[in-house]
Amino acid sequence: MEEFEVSTAAKKTKSIYISTVFGLAMVLLMIGLLGLILVHANNLSRYVKENIVLNIFVDDAAHEPDVLELQKQLDANVMVKQTQYVSKELAARNLQKDLGEDFVKFLGYNPLSQSLDVYLKADYTTNAGIEKFKAQLLKNPMVKEVKYQQSLVDQMNQNLASISLVILAFAGIFVVVSVALINNTIRLAIYSQRFLIKSMQLVGATKSFIRGPFIAYGIWHGLLGGLIAIIILMGTLYFAQTQIPDLVVLQSYTEFGLVFLIVIGIGVLISGISTSLAVNKFLKLKIYDLYR
Repeated sequence: MEEFEVSTAAKKTKSIYISTVFGLAMVLLMIGLLGLILVHANNLSRYVKENIVLNIFVDDAAHEPDVLELQKQLDANVMVKQTQYVSKELAARNLQKDLGEDFVKFLGYNPLSQSLDVYLKADYTTNAGIEKFKAQLLKNPMVKEVKYQQSLVDQMNQNLASISLVILAFAGIFVVVSVALINNTIRLAIYSQRFLIKSMQLVGATKSFIRGPFIAYGIWHGLLGGLIAIIILMGTLYFAQTQIPDLVVLQSYTEFGLVFLIVIGIGVLISGISTSLAVNKFLKLKIYDLYR
């Protein structure tokens, strides 16, 4: 009979711990998904900004070697991500594709200028940054004109700022709710062990001796929950990539690794702290308070 009671108690404890781990995993999964959304949103913002093109038109009298030398100087500029040289012939072919007819044959000459297409780094893709860069370029006597879509840059930055603000506000609320859920899950698990905690205390065990194994289990459960969440997140990423192949341009495995580490860190940290606080609470209770 006694062995049956011990076996039943062990199974009950095991089931509680299993449910705790999976409860932690589901909450951490939500945190991980939110982290991946933030990573993709940030990378999308950077991708859009770095695809804004500045068309630098050079003087018609400029020789190609001089234009290519200017391109090298631009490539060395800290603001520039990449450049592309567009010769008169390439510009004519591109325009012919857009118009659908050979305007060079109609006019008898090529009226287009050679130019450089410049793409700035995301941190400098603001109207203020572009205007500063434009002013530097116009000091070069070879540069005739610099064009870009100013209204598009303004609208893009405003929209991205608004979206980022909404996502960050939602992330803050979600993290607070997630922490509360994890804390309540741990407290319920420790609540089921309150009589064991008080029994150990009554036979002379010190608080640190009682608290130690529970905190170790709490950290272990947080780690397991984090690992389960990461496995599901990796499966979600793989499925999303198979369904939307273009997502690959927004993916950064370094940032994904950081998100995974944060998920595990949050699981371990909150689980350990919540376990310690819950155990301390029952250590301070009187025996008759355990039945309330």
